[in-house]
Amino acid sequence: MEAVQSSVDMLWVMLGAMLVFFMHAGFAMVETGFTRSKNTLNILMKNMITISLGSILYFIVGYALMFGPSSFGLIGTEGFALAGVTDIGFFVFQAVFAATCATIISGAVAERMHLAAYILLTVAMTAIIYPIVGHWVWGGGWLSEIGFIDFAGSTVVHLTGAVAAFIAAWKIGPRLGKYSGKTVNTIPGHSLPLGALGVFILWLGWFGFNGGSTLAADPALVPPVIANTLLAASAGVLATALYTRFRYGRIDGTLTMNGALAGLVGITAGAANVSFLGAILIGLIAGIIMTEAVHLLDTKIRVDDPVGAVSVHGIAGIWGTLAIGFFDVNGGLLYGGGAEILGIQAVGVLAVIAWASLATGAVLLLISIVTPLRVTAEEEETGLDFAEHGSQAYSMQDVLRGSSDRADNFADRLNQLGEERPASGKA
Repeated sequence: MEAVQSSVDMLWVMLGAMLVFFMHAGFAMVETGFTRSKNTLNILMKNMITISLGSILYFIVGYALMFGPSSFGLIGTEGFALAGVTDIGFFVFQAVFAATCATIISGAVAERMHLAAYILLTVAMTAIIYPIVGHWVWGGGWLSEIGFIDFAGSTVVHLTGAVAAFIAAWKIGPRLGKYSGKTVNTIPGHSLPLGALGVFILWLGWFGFNGGSTLAADPALVPPVIANTLLAASAGVLATALYTRFRYGRIDGTLTMNGALAGLVGITAGAANVSFLGAILIGLIAGIIMTEAVHLLDTKIRVDDPVGAVSVHGIAGIWGTLAIGFFDVNGGLLYGGGAEILGIQAVGVLAVIAWASLATGAVLLLISIVTPLRVTAEEEETGLDFAEHGSQAYSMQDVLRGSSDRADNFADRLNQLGEERPASGKA
């Protein structure tokens, strides 16, 4: 009987790993849909290279740094190239997580970062930056020792990736034409249906992301974790739709799609720790704060994030991690507990922000010595499909280029709706 249960558990974790792998198709569709057609092939290549390169590097280095025997609670020291590792299924599950963290950067730097520079940053993320955070929380490191809770990665995966994305997008600068003096210009994506498809794929994959993190086919744990995931995402959609209707006078489609992702990111830390009502509240709040974060980033901080990666994965990730301090059924403030859990969660968030910021900044500085971070203005205008790959994603590219005047008119119309509307489509 024990052998049967072990096999069932292994199959469940492998199914989770496959669903998380499929999320990379979702990321590719979201980023493609919410950017311009002339950069489609470049985005597809970045996402395909991320999962491939990330898997190899995590095999060689990352897994050992994350789950090897701990050195002072900071870093793992054994298991390079899986030497001595027997649970290969666990490695597979963790490898697809590592690539997910790295691919968050892709959307934030879309349409203007050199592919070579992005690849080098992916190397650092999957081999060093992410595994060290993972060791602190899931590998027996210092954050786990003080009681930090992050069930499936609101901070470990999403906040780490979002901080790196913010630093990279800030360092590289906005896309040409994004800002004109005090004006924030809309740069519409070319296919909202592709973006919506990507959101649904990510939503599906998240059932494996959170559900597989149980690491066992536990009938008492898996169903509520998946239910919380569903409820939080649904609440994120509804909250964003209603909030944008109230704030901007219409339901914003791109932000509402992002609302699902914000709810998913928000519930990831506490999917096994909160009630169904808690999951709904976490999702509702995640959708609202994500919307405000998009506006703040666009119009005040002026960091150009074409797909809203920083707001979705970063701000919602912080909220979801801190929310455990309120909604944890075993000691959150709303369940009669003290502020201890909230304080520990805050320490973890601040530590990860500090590490990811400094490490990413240092890596980008080193990369800039080897290769330019940003493509030339001419390459950006032409599109990275041709500039980086000498090809194009669509066979009717000339027809699409011929419709550029209509796209410009559409952008002008969006800008006329007023400064209070988010200045760019986000996903």
